[in-house]
Amino acid sequence: MTPGKNDLTRFKMNSTDSFHAIADGHRRYILEELRRTPRTVGELAENLPISRPAVSQHMKILLDAGMVSVRAQGTKRIYELNPAAFLPLNIWLDQFWTGD
Repeated sequence: MTPGKNDLTRFKMNSTDSFHAIADGHRRYILEELRRTPRTVGELAENLPISRPAVSQHMKILLDAGMVSVRAQGTKRIYELNPAAFLPLNIWLDQFWTGD
């Protein structure tokens, strides 16, 4: 059975789809790092093989998906994980384990 358009739209989570946001390995790494502690783009870029501007682009996607938030601390922008944003993903994935 092919899902209809209405069936697919119920999986749209935010303006940026959460599945798209976690599809990239760099973004998954960033999320894992932010799970440990809030960080700046510079701190995140230190351990990634990509430039700071590239990390900033990844952060925009994660922000648009609501998976991270940002706050100013002096001249720095501190990014932190938004755990509540993972609930829709968790609920969607859980259906495959519960058989619903």
